[in-house]
Amino acid sequence: MLLTLLVVPAISHAAPSFSPCQIGAPDSPQHLQAKCTGLTLPEDRAHADGKKITLHIAVLAARAGKPAPDPLFFIAGGPGQAATQAYLEEAPAFERIRQHRDIVLVDQRGTGQSNPLNCPSTPDNGGNSSAAEIAQQVQACLKQLPGDPRFYTTSVAVQDLDAVRQVLGYGSINLYGISYGTRVALEYLREFPQHVRSVVLDGVVPADWNVGSAASLDAQQALDRIFARCARDTVCDKTFPNLPASLRNLQQTLEQHPQTVNLRDPLTGAPLTRTLSWNEVAGAVRIMSYTSETAALLPLLIQQASVAHDYVPLMANALFFTDQINGGITQGMNAAVLCTEDVPFYKHAAADQKQAADTYVGATPVTQLMEICKHWPRGVMPADFKKPVVSSKPVLLLSGEDDPITPPSNAAHAAQTLGNSLSIVVPGQGHGNAFRGCMPKLMAEFVQQASVKGLDTACVRDIKPFPFFIRFTGPTP
Repeated sequence: MLLTLLVVPAISHAAPSFSPCQIGAPDSPQHLQAKCTGLTLPEDRAHADGKKITLHIAVLAARAGKPAPDPLFFIAGGPGQAATQAYLEEAPAFERIRQHRDIVLVDQRGTGQSNPLNCPSTPDNGGNSSAAEIAQQVQACLKQLPGDPRFYTTSVAVQDLDAVRQVLGYGSINLYGISYGTRVALEYLREFPQHVRSVVLDGVVPADWNVGSAASLDAQQALDRIFARCARDTVCDKTFPNLPASLRNLQQTLEQHPQTVNLRDPLTGAPLTRTLSWNEVAGAVRIMSYTSETAALLPLLIQQASVAHDYVPLMANALFFTDQINGGITQGMNAAVLCTEDVPFYKHAAADQKQAADTYVGATPVTQLMEICKHWPRGVMPADFKKPVVSSKPVLLLSGEDDPITPPSNAAHAAQTLGNSLSIVVPGQGHGNAFRGCMPKLMAEFVQQASVKGLDTACVRDIKPFPFFIRFTGPTP
């Protein structure tokens, strides 16, 4: 049974005390200077006298001596990414906005330094575990979590965001959400419209859309577009003819005979011997199709493995991108969200799985996720959570034409009930487009005027996808 979000009395907080800090991923050589503080809140808002957790907050001060009173709140994706880690990669896209506004980063509860729901024994949704093994892994994971996952869902995080807004003394705020962060931004817009000045949604997750149910189909559609773009490129098409057939041949080979590969760890350089299965390849292809820079390598990697039977480059990329994704997602918080807000609403699971089975990703990731959620406790979610968000606040929606996880149709759907919105589709790009071409300028203009009116988006047509690699030394000059 879903828990009902209770209305509890407001909790008063003293003005925060900030200390100098650095933000960025722990293993990243790059960091940004900021000022940080913490905000202690009940884990279960219905029991204010119970267990407490502390939210980690970082503020990047505006460059201007007298900043605008309404900052930009950056909301990370995932679910399971920490804002103070994810922002660093996108920071250049927000420099224009930061000239006049503070940037506020809140590690969503369950991520980063906000009581992260890390689990050394992570449930496996890669397709290698039986139902019994998944049940055992989930129970082991739940026993190790430092919090009750029922209280780490989106609607609770939205209450946290408003508590941060209040304690920092902001009357209204601008929101930027990427990927799953767009769900958080939309839910904040629903719950606290009086405090929203403008919203940017980058890779849109509509409120009434279920993450994962169509993931395999969307991934296949994006890959088909990438392959079609190669076929329209004379050099790419000549070098890598009939990529769909090459991929199917590779799939058949690896499903029947997984390959033992000797290589060096792409991160440490240490010698490794690993088995390359089709599941690993499919996962790597999907993640690499997220950006045009990494998608540009796919024809070469596929051809090298399928035709030349050289599996080392593909194995190295599979290892690298799997490590990157797993390292940036807090798995317990990820399951807390998906098992409450998405998987229970897979209404046509059997039909979806049949369609998914015909894609290169297959149905296994979804069936494994559904198996995990059979054993995961469902959490806090309001009755209207899955209804479209209706608003007249200014909203800018960004989509990549070739996005494999939040396709442009998502933005078009969400825009139907956002009466003061503008949707931009960036040609030839994947997931997350704030930093592309003229997008930083357009976002800054939008936030500055808090209106979509008069935005000149013609420059978006000049954004081009990264050229395909013809050899490992790079694209054709």
